[in-house]
Amino acid sequence: MAEAEEKEIRSNEESTDDSEEDESEEEPKLKYERLSNGVTEILQKDAASCMTVHEKFLALGTHYGKVYLLDVQGNITQKVDIVQVFGLYSGEEFHETFDCPIKIVAVHPQFVRSHCKQFVTGGKKLLLYEKTWMNRWKPSVLHEGEGNIRNVKWRGHLIAWANNMGVKILDMISKQRITNVPRDDISLRPDMYPCSLCWKDNLTLIIGWGTSVKICSVKERHASEMRDLPSRYVEIIFQFDTEFYISGLAPLCDQLVVLSYVKEVSEKTEMECCARPRLDIIQPLPESCEEISSDALTVRGFQENECRDYHLEHSEGESLFYIISPRDIVVAKERDQDDHIDWLLEKKKYEEALMAAEISQKTIKKHRILDIGLAYINHLVEKGEYDLAARKCQKILGKSTELWEFEVYKFKEIGQLKAISRYLPRRDPILKPLIYEMVLHEFLESDYEGFAMLIKEWPGDLYNNAIIVQVVVDHLKKDPQNRTLLRTLAELYTYDQRYGKALEIYLTLRHKDVFQLIHKHNLFSSIRDKIVLLMDFDSEKAVDMLLDNEDKISIDRVVEELENRPELQHVYLHKLFKRDHHKGQKYHEKQISLYAEYDRPNLLPFLRDSTHCPLEKALEICQQRNFVEETVYLLSRMGNSRSALKMIMEELYDVDKAIEFAKEQDDGELWEDLILYSIDKPPFITGLLNNIGTHVDPILLIHRIKEGMEIPNLRDSLVKILQDYNLQILLREGCKKILVADSLSLLKKMHRTQMKGVRVDEENICESCLSPILPSDASKSFSVTVFHCRHMFHKECLPIPSTMSPLQFCNICSAKHRGPGCAILEMKK
Repeated sequence: MAEAEEKEIRSNEESTDDSEEDESEEEPKLKYERLSNGVTEILQKDAASCMTVHEKFLALGTHYGKVYLLDVQGNITQKVDIVQVFGLYSGEEFHETFDCPIKIVAVHPQFVRSHCKQFVTGGKKLLLYEKTWMNRWKPSVLHEGEGNIRNVKWRGHLIAWANNMGVKILDMISKQRITNVPRDDISLRPDMYPCSLCWKDNLTLIIGWGTSVKICSVKERHASEMRDLPSRYVEIIFQFDTEFYISGLAPLCDQLVVLSYVKEVSEKTEMECCARPRLDIIQPLPESCEEISSDALTVRGFQENECRDYHLEHSEGESLFYIISPRDIVVAKERDQDDHIDWLLEKKKYEEALMAAEISQKTIKKHRILDIGLAYINHLVEKGEYDLAARKCQKILGKSTELWEFEVYKFKEIGQLKAISRYLPRRDPILKPLIYEMVLHEFLESDYEGFAMLIKEWPGDLYNNAIIVQVVVDHLKKDPQNRTLLRTLAELYTYDQRYGKALEIYLTLRHKDVFQLIHKHNLFSSIRDKIVLLMDFDSEKAVDMLLDNEDKISIDRVVEELENRPELQHVYLHKLFKRDHHKGQKYHEKQISLYAEYDRPNLLPFLRDSTHCPLEKALEICQQRNFVEETVYLLSRMGNSRSALKMIMEELYDVDKAIEFAKEQDDGELWEDLILYSIDKPPFITGLLNNIGTHVDPILLIHRIKEGMEIPNLRDSLVKILQDYNLQILLREGCKKILVADSLSLLKKMHRTQMKGVRVDEENICESCLSPILPSDASKSFSVTVFHCRHMFHKECLPIPSTMSPLQFCNICSAKHRGPGCAILEMKK
């Protein structure tokens, strides 16, 4: 029976009713469990009246006056039958018989120390017991006369107690009472709705009475305000009312845990009855409060309990909260990450549960990330979200081949292999080939495009290539023109290194990857007889490939293969000529006809750039086809400029082109022919007048113009001639000025240079006799001639100047003409 009752408290029992539990999406803040073992045995025969909590043990008092010491699991460790104060780990004890019932006992927080042997008792009086120097206990009355004292809390140097009138706080240092907080609702019986006290810290007291909550702060009074007042005072910093009657309080960080007694009206009897108690977490605000969470507790016998029957105790170190009722003790604790994950899984929030487990994987104890992930995948599959489930497999299954294969077979059973195909691992790990083949078969039966995509994306070593090739060949027997299957088969042949077969399929399909396949696998020997097919498919790429690999497929072989397709032959030879004018020189004669037939715009540039084409053959072809511009170029290149000029004037009738041609040839006879041909044609005369000025004297043309001939735009032409002449004169004058200035500058520079002295010493020799220029005996007279060119001679070694030309020149530099060596310097001694 007890075990069945223990199962009543579950993680989701805290909501106020079943409908709210189903609809609520807010996670509980606390989790609950019933304190069992020895407690269950005690409460079957007796009823709990009070309990205090230590971090290592619990002390439980019952209605029969028994006190039980329990461990934190609820096991009984010791039983006490009389009221006494004694040391658990020492031999000291205190026995006393009181003249009235004792309602409450509180010992000094540091009771174990020798100077802190104090405790207080509450009844009709508040008595302080102190140990004297003779090891006797001395009682003293701290307060009396305001009814029974039912609650006392001692923290640091402050004692707080509650009687029928309100709450008092005593400062043990000054032995003064520093405040009196009256109770708000005096209509409530203090014995039925007792006051709840709790110290949050050494200076903060929490008071709960009836439906009112007050949070009081003990502060130091300023010295200037003390006078006859206590050194400390109390300020109420928060005050608010709750919906239900308060049975207990405890702090939780900056929030409050409130145990409430609840009454409700029965739907059957329409009478007020006791409901399940509530444990609320409340956030105090300056003028109100905010409810963070609210849980209804199913404790044994709650229908018979009153407000005074419930108590709330807490363990500060572990944030444990004990809900005490006559027939039950429930432990509430903050939910850890495992509890949070449990709640998320219960609400089917698998994504959040998985994320929470990954973040806290070092601290969680109950859950494994893999288990949560597998549950998530199953949940998605059940919902029909197959693609999302398959995508999550990548993250959850990781590198486990066993898990991957298990999930693949599960997807196969539900007919969703296509969904997981995109996410199958392809490297680290690699699954069995059978897995990949099974997926490929699935696509091949229903989706050729999907099958082709997988073959393109998957490495060829994932599956048995020969098996897949055979299956594709079998399908092609049913549909031999299916381009998707043919393209896929070519890729499979490529993986299997059967490049020849792959190339044939690519060429048949005219597939863009054919050139990449040839380059990648060096298949040039396989395409010697397929050049026409390649050119038909993409002539630009084909020609570039052939020219880039002349060492593998020669120019002669390509030209031979294209012999029956002259238009393709021209494309190849034209690009070859563009790359190198000399490589295909033996085909230049052939190219003349090809250009004339398929690409006349490039014929003239070819004739200009080629140095190997036969001019007579080219001239013959151009004359046959009446290609005037090409014929003109060929005639001029062959030296027949007059015929070329005549053709321009007679065939093209283009004076500008004729003038341009005459300028290029720069031949006076051509200009004369041009003038003679144009003299009776006014438009030609106008063109000549506008362009001839810089090449031929315009007067020659003007004198030949017949009198009375009407020439269009004659005035403008004459003005242009005069302007061109003036421009020439200005240019000549400018050039002359520059030339004179430069000449003068250079003359001055030469004069300065020649005016400098010339060093003559023993190392210099006569350029004629080759003996030292200076005599060895310095006392002898000598005569030396030094030219400005720095050549030196003995005077007697120079020839005697003639009477016709008295100037003497350096024999070495100049014998007849005046030059830099004409002037001389003479040295005599």
